Amino acid sequence: MTVLAGQAERFTSEHLSAIGHWAKFLVRRLIRFVVSLAVVAAGAFFVLHLAGGNPVRAALGPTAPESIVRLRTRQLGLDDPLFTQFLRYLDGLVHGQLGSSFITGEAVSTLVRYTVPNTLALVGLALAVSLVLGVLFGLVLAIATHGTSGHLTETAFTGVTGFLAAVPEYLVAVALVVVFGLVWKVLPVAGDSGGSSFILPVLALAAPSTAFIARVARVEALRVMSEDYVRAARAKRLPPRLVYLRHVLPNMLTGVFTLTGLSFATMIASSVLVEDVFDWPGMGNQLVSAIGSQDYGVVQGIALVYAAMILVATFAVDAAIALLDPRTTLMEGG
Repeated sequence: MTVLAGQAERFTSEHLSAIGHWAKFLVRRLIRFVVSLAVVAAGAFFVLHLAGGNPVRAALGPTAPESIVRLRTRQLGLDDPLFTQFLRYLDGLVHGQLGSSFITGEAVSTLVRYTVPNTLALVGLALAVSLVLGVLFGLVLAIATHGTSGHLTETAFTGVTGFLAAVPEYLVAVALVVVFGLVWKVLPVAGDSGGSSFILPVLALAAPSTAFIARVARVEALRVMSEDYVRAARAKRLPPRLVYLRHVLPNMLTGVFTLTGLSFATMIASSVLVEDVFDWPGMGNQLVSAIGSQDYGVVQGIALVYAAMILVATFAVDAAIALLDPRTTLMEGG
């Protein structure tokens, strides 16, 4: 009984210590997240105001009457001292206000509320497609190239995935528009007109991430295949399908899942140009339009939302890595 009590006490102590390390790790990451978000918010404000010129004049155009420019400047509070504007800007962020359009006066938060679901739907579908296809291709190629055979297949796989992973998403988008929209004319290439309109923008976003995930999944699958428990399963003459699905697939996913957050952050950034190519009604299309019309109020607000989404994705990746690999918290804690 004494031995059992000692073991239970030691297990509880180790368990509480691990929880403590993980909690400290998350607190450090949360502090880093808040500081990064504050720096991004301040940067978005000061870059706009230190760029020079009159942003209201730039937004309204050179033919706008000077009286209207002065009135719009006063309505937006841009004639106040810079420090006063910054405090008002921070107060607005705290209350969920992202500023207003310099042209229409519409709240940026309203634009974001209508466009962010479309962007998240596009990115979410692309992430799901890249994860499923990447894991599937990686596992199949690991099986095909395991051992001494399959060198030609491995070379082809490495070359194709390396090329796809290096091609920017907007170039993939343009190629898809040309092939499927202009040459074959089988899929819609502009706007959100139903389920079929998701296909090309999702493929454009998913292609590079699918290639990257497939490469990592193949490496992870080959590593798992060399483990003793997989050899033991084969020695028991289990069907190969059960060996791969029951033993290899679950254990290779740990390394792959940590990439999903990074892929999400990359897709969020890449969706700006992809949405513009396909005229997708999301935040990216709205951002490009605002840049074209020099509506810096909209540019500032939407850019801040994009930065916040990327920081949230990065924070989620850090938390997932800490859960999947507790050694991370120990190493960072010194």
